[in-house]
Amino acid sequence: MNMRIAALAVGLFSSVAFAQSYPSKTITIVVPFSAGGPTDRVARDLAEAMRKPLGGATIVVDNTVGAGSSIGSNKVAKAAPDGYTILLNHIAMASMPNQLRNMPFKVESDFEYLGMINEVPMTLISRPTLPAKNFKELVSWIGQNKGKINLGNAGIGSASHLCGLMVQSALQTDMTSIPYKGTAPAMTDLIGGQIDLMCDQTTNTTQQIDAKKVNAYAVTTSKRLSTAALKDLPTMQEAGLKGFEVTIWHGLYAPKGTPADVMAKINGALKAALKDPDFMAKQEALGAVIITDHRTDPVDHKKFVASEIAKWGPVISAAKEYID
Repeated sequence: MNMRIAALAVGLFSSVAFAQSYPSKTITIVVPFSAGGPTDRVARDLAEAMRKPLGGATIVVDNTVGAGSSIGSNKVAKAAPDGYTILLNHIAMASMPNQLRNMPFKVESDFEYLGMINEVPMTLISRPTLPAKNFKELVSWIGQNKGKINLGNAGIGSASHLCGLMVQSALQTDMTSIPYKGTAPAMTDLIGGQIDLMCDQTTNTTQQIDAKKVNAYAVTTSKRLSTAALKDLPTMQEAGLKGFEVTIWHGLYAPKGTPADVMAKINGALKAALKDPDFMAKQEALGAVIITDHRTDPVDHKKFVASEIAKWGPVISAAKEYID
C-alpha cells in the first residue's frame, strides 16, 4: 500500500513539475488550411499575442492542409498530449462529423477543448462584371440563370463551402460548387470572372470589397457591421432571408489527455491574448468579433461545438457533398 501511495505521489509531483516548467520548448499551432488564408491569419496574429503571457515562448504555425481540415486535425489528435502541439480550427470542427465518410478521429472525444477565439462574419460577393448591384437584383439574376451559376469555395468543408450551402438552402436553388485548394485561388478566379459567386469570411473579403474588386451584397450576421468597408451592407435577414445567420468561429484544441494544469496555462494565455490591444485592433479591422463570453472556457466551448454539429447536420445531408 505504501509503495502505491509513493508511486502516486511521484506521479503527481512529476505532473505538477511538468506544468510548472511549461512551456520549455517551441509550441506548434497546427492550422489545417493553407498559408495566407483567413484562418492562417487568425493563427499568426494569435500566436504573437499569446507569446507574452506564456513567458515569451516561441510559437510557430504549421499549415497541414487537406480533406476538409481533417488531415491537420488528425495530426493533433494523434500528437503527444503535452501541450506543445495544438490545433486552431474553425467551424470545420462542426462540419467534419457530418461531412467526412471516414473520420480518423472523433471531434467530441479525441480533443481537449481550450476555448474559442473569435467569430468572423461572412459576406456574399460576386465577380465584378455580374450585373446585379444589390441583393434584390442578385436574387432576380439567380432566378434567371438557374443551372448556369458557379459558386466558388476554398474546398469542400471550408468556411466558404459551408456558407455557400446555407445560401443555396435559404434561396432554395442549386448552384454548381467549384472547390479550390484554398481561399486565394478562389478569390483570384472570382475577381477574374471565372466564377460567379462566393460567400467568404470578412478576413478575406474586406480588402477586396474596399478596393471594389468584387461586388458585395450582404453580411451574414444578425446585425450590420461597423467596419468602414462593410457598414453599408445589409444583413441577409434585412435582404429578405429571415433567420439567416452564419458566423465562422475559431477555437483552440489539444490532444486528449493533455494535463489539466497545462491546459489551464494555455487557456489563460488565450484569454490574455483576446484582451491584447494589438490583437483586438487587427481583428476589428478585418470585421472579426473577439469572443468575450463563457465560450472562452473549455466546458462551454465544447457545448457550443456540439450544438453546431447538430445545426449543420441537416444542411450538409441535404446537399450530399461529402469528403471521402
